[in-house]
Amino acid sequence: MDATPVITLDSLTGISIAEFLSRVLQEGTLTVQLPNGESVIIQPKPTLKPLPVLNGFVPEGWKDAIYP
Repeated sequence: MDATPVITLDSLTGISIAEFLSRVLQEGTLTVQLPNGESVIIQPKPTLKPLPVLNGFVPEGWKDAIYP
């Protein structure tokens, strides 16, 4: 399992948000260590595959049916 790169908030001083986001895309996931000891994990949104189209139908009156 790969370790998540950890950077400090101070090391982000002087770089643009565009550079930071580009680094997140390259690394996959980054952990930003805050001065108070807490951390924030930042990762890109995964690309989802489209849902499959299924053959079938919903019968009329399905809401009104009595189900056991």
